[in-house]
Amino acid sequence: MLTTATRLRIQDILRRVAQGQSVSLQDRIYVNKFAEHDRTVNGWASRARRMQLQQAPSKGLDGFLADLDLGSEEEGDRYRGDLGDWFGNASPWLRRD
Repeated sequence: MLTTATRLRIQDILRRVAQGQSVSLQDRIYVNKFAEHDRTVNGWASRARRMQLQQAPSKGLDGFLADLDLGSEEEGDRYRGDLGDWFGNASPWLRRD
């Protein structure tokens, strides 16, 4: 359970992360310490990192997925090619399905 002061400090740090402002290493370690043990804080941190990568509010399906808090935190994890190419190296039984 987080105290009110701790929760507010974590949320302030994550707000700065989401807005792309500078955050000290000590603040990042502080948040990470709680994120490792608290699923709620981990969710807040993941959402802040995704918001930092997006920077512009999404509309349509991307906005819907962002509101559901789905997707990767890492920019390189997004697959932007043809779905058939993604399965191209898969086993033949998987490709035909």
